[in-house]
Amino acid sequence: MTTVHDRPTAPVTQARPVARRLRGMPASDGAGVKLTRIIGTPDLDALDPFLMLDEFGSDDPKAYIAGFPDHPHRGFETVTVMLDGRMRHRDNKGNEGLLGPGGVQWMTAGSGLVHSEMPEQEEGLMRGFQLWLNLPSHLKMTTPGYRDLQADAIPTAELPGGATARVIAGRLGEVTGAIALDPEARPTEPYLLDVTLPAGSTAEVPLPAGHAAFAYVYEGGVILEGESLSRGDLTVLGEGDGFRAQAGAEGEARVLLAAARPLNEPVARYGPFVMNSRDELVQAVEDFRAGRF
Repeated sequence: MTTVHDRPTAPVTQARPVARRLRGMPASDGAGVKLTRIIGTPDLDALDPFLMLDEFGSDDPKAYIAGFPDHPHRGFETVTVMLDGRMRHRDNKGNEGLLGPGGVQWMTAGSGLVHSEMPEQEEGLMRGFQLWLNLPSHLKMTTPGYRDLQADAIPTAELPGGATARVIAGRLGEVTGAIALDPEARPTEPYLLDVTLPAGSTAEVPLPAGHAAFAYVYEGGVILEGESLSRGDLTVLGEGDGFRAQAGAEGEARVLLAAARPLNEPVARYGPFVMNSRDELVQAVEDFRAGRF
């Protein structure tokens, strides 16, 4: 069962302000699945080490039923957060799994694999996120791997001010996330939190001062350091030691909160391949075409 821990966090003394505020743009991916791209747009190409953030959500099967058939990846990690619906994944190395409501898949593409993500439903709401997280140069060609986490494998922490957070990655006081901090295996030391603010509540979450961070409001609205944010607003957070927000007038709010250590490395991108140089991209394309993934 999901564990709820009492007030595990230290107070935030210098809350991170709104450094940039923006909204996503309509996009499609896979076999025409409609989505909103929030990071990876002309307004915000990337936020080192975050490369892309997509939100998908529809109760119209025509908008999602075709799914994401076989496609390759190399050089980064993908994190799929399911809020509603069911998605089955398979890859060319024999791995297979099913994500249900509240589940998360953390995939390290590393040296390369070919996989598919297909809806396991023909009606009802399908909603969630996919986040791309870069890998450092010395881990670009690491062995691919998965962590499939169902909802009850993700601990929930109570935050000062009455809010709660599902701790997907990182650590809040005594609460270790489903993906623990491991500087050797994952030098970006990511935090990924699904924060719920009941009406009238405040959320306080300490975050490492050197991490790049963003907050995306996907339900309701919040007040962040005096600025009102509504559903669909993403804010890049400025300098400080944590995140502090109040639920807005809309009532309960939900926020996807992420932070990670920047890599400060060259980034070469071509579709589903993210490397450090053009030569490495050319090699990735050649390896894929030759069936070496």
